[in-house]
Amino acid sequence: MGNLCIIPARGGSKRIPRKNIRDFLGKPIIAYSIEVALASGLFDEVMVSTDDEEIAEVAKRYGAKVPFLRSTNGSDDYAPLRDVFLEVLANYKLKGKNFNSFCGLLSTAPLVEKRHLEDSFHLMAGSCSAVIAVVEYDFPIERFLIMTEGQLKVGNEELYRKRSQDLTPKFHDAGQFYWAEAKQYFEKQSFYSLNAKGYCLDKSRFFDIDSLEDWQRVEYVYRSFYES
Repeated sequence: MGNLCIIPARGGSKRIPRKNIRDFLGKPIIAYSIEVALASGLFDEVMVSTDDEEIAEVAKRYGAKVPFLRSTNGSDDYAPLRDVFLEVLANYKLKGKNFNSFCGLLSTAPLVEKRHLEDSFHLMAGSCSAVIAVVEYDFPIERFLIMTEGQLKVGNEELYRKRSQDLTPKFHDAGQFYWAEAKQYFEKQSFYSLNAKGYCLDKSRFFDIDSLEDWQRVEYVYRSFYES
């Protein structure tokens, strides 16, 4: 088969309770990810991986499939996304469904648009078998400081003195979405083992949502782009 969209959404979020179905400007935040995946036309199947019956019902209401519930081992606080993706691919394989590629689209990514999914998918060609959405650091990380008992020290004297323009740009995982060729990922179990390319997102728009303050900031950004 073609492409699978996996939207991870476990029920036990701690920092923001019921985070994946919390209201975000009028509808559950997970609805934005489901709707953009469906609207892109890239996927043969859009599914939500969850251990929670309420999340499953919300996901199905907005058009996603929930063909099976996530295992207990894949739902605790320490389960990495890798385990979630591998479990989903393995379960589909047991059902006789094998996909060419998959996209792991996070449930808290309301600013992802169709063009982001389309453009990043087309980066997978030739020797590249994975794509990760990234954001450039907005400040040179080489100028880091260390604080010990309140006293500040420069982390690296040599790098600290360099001009910003002489430093190589650094990026971090944007926490939005990931593409990979399914068979290769299942074998290697790592995006970075697949000659991954980075798909750069606008650092003024994309933020990981780990706290209520992050949530409010992303709501503000969303309003400024889509409701102004």
